[in-house]
Amino acid sequence: MADPRIKRLADILVNYSVKIKKGDLVRLNFEEDGKELALECYKLILKRGAFPSINASMPGFAYTYYQNASEAQLKKFPKLAMIEAKMINASIGIGAEYNTKELTNIDPKKISMRRKITRTITDVIIKKNNWVICEFPTNALAQDAEMSLEEFEDFAYTATNLDWQKESKKQDRLKAILDKGKKVRILAPDTDLTFSIAGRKAIKCDGHRNMPDGEVFIAPCEDTTEGYIKYTYPAIYGGREVAGVHLEFKNGKVIKATAEKGEDFLKEMIASDKGSCKLGEFGVGVNFGIKRFVKQILFDEKIGGTIHLALGMAYPEGGGKNKSAVHWDMIKDLRKGGKVLVDGKVIQENGKFAFKL
Repeated sequence: MADPRIKRLADILVNYSVKIKKGDLVRLNFEEDGKELALECYKLILKRGAFPSINASMPGFAYTYYQNASEAQLKKFPKLAMIEAKMINASIGIGAEYNTKELTNIDPKKISMRRKITRTITDVIIKKNNWVICEFPTNALAQDAEMSLEEFEDFAYTATNLDWQKESKKQDRLKAILDKGKKVRILAPDTDLTFSIAGRKAIKCDGHRNMPDGEVFIAPCEDTTEGYIKYTYPAIYGGREVAGVHLEFKNGKVIKATAEKGEDFLKEMIASDKGSCKLGEFGVGVNFGIKRFVKQILFDEKIGGTIHLALGMAYPEGGGKNKSAVHWDMIKDLRKGGKVLVDGKVIQENGKFAFKL
């Protein structure tokens, strides 16, 4: 019998996050270790009278691809994937990593090259506005978090199995402040960063796109970021870990990037394309059930009392215009010192909001 928490999570994904309807064509992507959750989702999709398309990812295939694919293969556009992306009504993606370091030794140029080719497919799915990605607890994730699997399962389901309609209402106040705001300033140790958000609309993250969820984000105006920031936690992208990231911005662009570990990879990603050196997102974590960093961005960017800034692609629904094959979230923890100001007024200090969520 499936863990009742898995059944509850499947119900949230199918009936709340993407609201599957009779007749929908639904793409269900999952990794092998996420089979239990995928199977529960599959049952619910069928009960809804929808039509699931299954895409199961097996261990070792991604590594084998990048290790052996030629440049011609990396640059080959996957036409069938685009046809499916255009046809589907909804998409559920279940991450369940068996080895979070699988791609560590792969040439980052190969990963960047492939992301550029498949970017248009991702854009088609995002524009449909009916997709969700979820992280399923596995031994690999538990190891990265330095927990037992049982501990990580408790941690994960505490973050996911919430009343998301109630959580959505809590986010309204923060969204309203950002919607009206013109200038953001982030002040903290080794950090003094400003950017404009004038004319942009904040997006509530209330369980419809990520699971776990719990943030409100907005797209900075592309050419306005000034100052510097040192991120608290390692920034992880494509299985590569970069620690001690320090970025300096001028006229919206990164003009200096350093790191204590993985600096070459950091610079490689920043130079990926015209938009990868600019900010595409400023997000504020509001899931106070997530209290610690576990090296999984879907959890970490939601930590209550933190903010994150993403290099690269901006989500267009809030007015963001930055385009890039890269979207790399990096986290600053403000709980032990730091504040966020909007138009000169402190809205959060030491990880606590100046108003009630």
